[in-house]
Amino acid sequence: MSLVTEIQEIAAQYPQSRSAIMPALHLAQKKYGWLPREAFEEVGEALGLTPAYCMSVASFYDMYHLEPVGTHIVEVCTNISCALVGAQATLEAFERELGIRPGETTADGEVTLRTVECYGGCGWGPVVAVDQRYHEPVKPEDVPRLVQDLRNA
Repeated sequence: MSLVTEIQEIAAQYPQSRSAIMPALHLAQKKYGWLPREAFEEVGEALGLTPAYCMSVASFYDMYHLEPVGTHIVEVCTNISCALVGAQATLEAFERELGIRPGETTADGEVTLRTVECYGGCGWGPVVAVDQRYHEPVKPEDVPRLVQDLRNA
């Protein structure tokens, strides 16, 4: 089944097809691994929207990838609550351990490091998501173990 057909089936569940944009973007990202121009064109075609509108929605949310990403994704929350309890030190520990900066992917294509605005764990920060699995609180000394577990996965 084509991506357009899958999206149209989901859109049929909504009163207005454009309301299905977020699940449609998720399907496209699952297909491509990220959201290239072709994904926005297909989503737009399926929902009767412009590719630019689809990209504007995707660019608002941290969960959508506008550039290629690694096999694994490490995301560190840097919002104020996490920042106040050491998110920067945790982020720097990931940078040292992985040898990359936020927004980059390791040379082997395995791990992408990102910062995110908020994961809603404000009372338990710093919050780190590894492949969408939350870890809280993550201190700099926890980072080598998390990276080793990730590399062994």
